[in-house]
Amino acid sequence: MNFHTNAQESLKFLTGEFPTLVEALDYAACGMAAASFYNGKAELTDTLSYASLRGKARALAARMLAAGLKPGDRAGIVAETDADFLIGFFGCQYAGIVPAPLPLPATFGGRGNYIQHLQGMLTIAGAKTVVGSHNLQDMIEEAAEGCGVMLAGTLRIFDGYDADETQLPTVRPDDLSYIQFSSGSTRFPSGVAVTHRSLMANVQAIAQDGLKVREDDHCVSWLPMYHDMGLIGFLLTPLATQMSVDYVPTREFARRPMVWPQLISRNGGTLSFSPSFGYDLCARRAARGRLEELDLSHWRVAGIGGDMIRPDVLERFATELAPAGFNPKAFVASYGMAEATLGISFAPLDTGIETETLHLDRLEANQIAIAVKPGAPQDARSRVFVRCGSVLPGHQLEIRATSSDAKLPDGCVGRIMFRGPSLMREYFGDREATERAMTSGGWLDTGDLGYLRDGVLVVTGRSKDLILVHGRNVWPQDIEWAVEAQVDGLRDGDVAAFSIDDGTKERVVLGVHCRKSDPAQRDALRQAIVEAARLHVGVDCHVELLPPNSLPKTSSGKLSRAGARKLYTQICERRARRIARIRPIKNRSRAGIDDRLALSA
Repeated sequence: MNFHTNAQESLKFLTGEFPTLVEALDYAACGMAAASFYNGKAELTDTLSYASLRGKARALAARMLAAGLKPGDRAGIVAETDADFLIGFFGCQYAGIVPAPLPLPATFGGRGNYIQHLQGMLTIAGAKTVVGSHNLQDMIEEAAEGCGVMLAGTLRIFDGYDADETQLPTVRPDDLSYIQFSSGSTRFPSGVAVTHRSLMANVQAIAQDGLKVREDDHCVSWLPMYHDMGLIGFLLTPLATQMSVDYVPTREFARRPMVWPQLISRNGGTLSFSPSFGYDLCARRAARGRLEELDLSHWRVAGIGGDMIRPDVLERFATELAPAGFNPKAFVASYGMAEATLGISFAPLDTGIETETLHLDRLEANQIAIAVKPGAPQDARSRVFVRCGSVLPGHQLEIRATSSDAKLPDGCVGRIMFRGPSLMREYFGDREATERAMTSGGWLDTGDLGYLRDGVLVVTGRSKDLILVHGRNVWPQDIEWAVEAQVDGLRDGDVAAFSIDDGTKERVVLGVHCRKSDPAQRDALRQAIVEAARLHVGVDCHVELLPPNSLPKTSSGKLSRAGARKLYTQICERRARRIARIRPIKNRSRAGIDDRLALSA
């Protein structure tokens, strides 16, 4: 088995004790650790040692300054999973330029939407340059038009500048390190501005307390570099702890999910994270594959985060991968967000997923988390929630009432508030948004709801997604998960639940991926979905069947319920216009009109 060597014997192992990110790379460059890049067939395509990364990044930094960029300027970098992104990101760090990692076009549904999204991000950041891969150059250059960008293209645009006399600036802890665009699940992404001081505080807390990183640890990641879990969790934290990392592009993982456990097995991976959907993809593929050649016994931290955690998905993954030696006690639940740099709380290691089963009726009615007693029968009105551990040392969590700043006692659901040295400086260039999120005393209103029990956080949902039905606070994921579990043919991520205010009350709508074309089968699917929602969640709903893969996602791959609501509104508007065109037509049979309306639906 080919295990990587992380550092020279003479290099003392440090776990993030650096004032700035550039000093972390300066130190890691003294060792033997490296970033290795693989394709979807688990074939090695490139390797970049930290020593080589440092040299190339410093040379690029000098050329960027020679090209007319100045310390404090912002640079958009399309975050491909390749060596150029690492070089570009750290080139900015050494130049004192603030990089803003930008998403790839996969989740935006077309060239026009992607360009428009890039333009919004570049405008928010006030970017002076934007770079990306050769394949995206045309779109990058088009997005740069009208955004005040000086230079756009690939990293090669800096090749012609003479940097011999250029001096690199001194980078200080309170300088901005990067701008991380939040996922944008309820709004257009905001630019989270993070200083070196905040970044290194979070990296050190994650390494020392959350993951308890060891000298022989090795990371494997398919997470996108433009998402905080990919960027901070699996680029900056490993580098600051002198760890080697194996990367596979997210799009390659989506096509061949088993490349993930293959690389962990082959290269002795010990640390790797994923949202629920990644474990689900892998479990489905593993159920049809041969696992005899895999050895996952050394995978000691199988982290889970980035979205609401689904215990059923993790249980299925553990069952399917058990023949390969996967230990379910390796699961580590966590909670975090870009505004906190990354990590807020981590469950204890070597315990697996710990849960609480709650009475939903009491939770929905009065926001009190009453646990179902162990051994009691679980009826349809209970739900399992995951315990996400305690807040990282040196940081604080509070639960406050939704209608006031009153601190709530254990077991009461309210707004999750966070404070500590890892907190962002601001939403870049958006004072109003910053003031809404950052309350007095330096607290961040996360926008999430949850409760504490004996210092352990349980996240129940996002406040803006809550649906009010006849006085009940219903979590959309309860409806989504119940329907996906009960209706044959539906998969994880096939259902989006949201509400529409029709002027008198909130109406629950489900956008559902449908892979059937026969009208009778579509009608049967609608009916099955309505019955599942009514029986298992106690809500009546309208079902809108949608083509596969059409439910909107955020740039980080999360389901966007706000986007689904907007899509549904657009569908209703188009349908209304069609009806308006049909009504004036004379001498048309009612049956013919009904046929056209059925087709338009």
